[in-house]
This record gives sequence, structure tokens and C-alpha cells, in this order.
Amino acid sequence: MRSYSMDLRERILKDSDAGMPTKLVSEKYSVSPAWVRRLKQRRRETGETTPRPPAHRPATWTSHADAIRQLIEAEIDITLVEIKEKLQLELGLTTIWRAVQALRLTVKKNDARRRTTSPRRRRKTSELESGSTQL
Repeated sequence: MRSYSMDLRERILKDSDAGMPTKLVSEKYSVSPAWVRRLKQRRRETGETTPRPPAHRPATWTSHADAIRQLIEAEIDITLVEIKEKLQLELGLTTIWRAVQALRLTVKKNDARRRTTSPRRRRKTSELESGSTQL
């Protein structure tokens, strides 16, 4: 979403300084009363009225995109932890996951030591395979 223009901000503050209530100012300029209050508060506390820069930062993984892609294509069943270790990345696993998604690749969810199936379910599956179910 784009920031409100400086012209609009100045007109809102001018009307507020002239004594117009916040609710009427917000209705006149089609902005929320909360935004008008925050604008006035910010001017009062810091003297600033200009829009702030966007809060989001650019993706930190983009410089590693080629290396991540090559590693996943070379080792199809690699996990996120293994990607982090092999490329010696200082990125979090969530960031690596976002990179994998953005690159439209897939990785193995768990290593061999941590399966997603519960022990109870594994027991039922092995009983069915062996034919020793009790009804």
C-alpha cells in the first residue's frame, strides 16, 4: 500500500491545527481517525510528518539462489538443515524454506531419523502387512 502524499498530510494537519475535530478531518479526507491521531502524535513527539520507509526488507536469500538450486538438483532428497550446513548459510530455516518455495523446488521434509508417522500408526501398518490383525 502506498503512503499518503505530503500534500494530504499538510492539509490534514492544517485543519487539525485550526481546531477541526479528528473525526471530521478523517471524514473530510477519507482517512481513518486513528491515522489522523497517529500523524498528529508523531508530529508532536518527533516533529516528523513525512512517510516512513517500507517496513519490509528485500529477501536475504537471493544472493544464494543459484547455489541452493544447484544443491537441490544434485541431491533431490536433501533436507533444509542439510542445505544450511552444506552451503554454510547464516540464514534461518524459514528463510531457506521461502527460498525453496520461491524457486519452485521441493525438498525432503525430514531426515531418516525423524519420520512423520507416529509409532502407533507404524505398529498398525506393520501388523497389517504381517497379517496378524485381531478383530
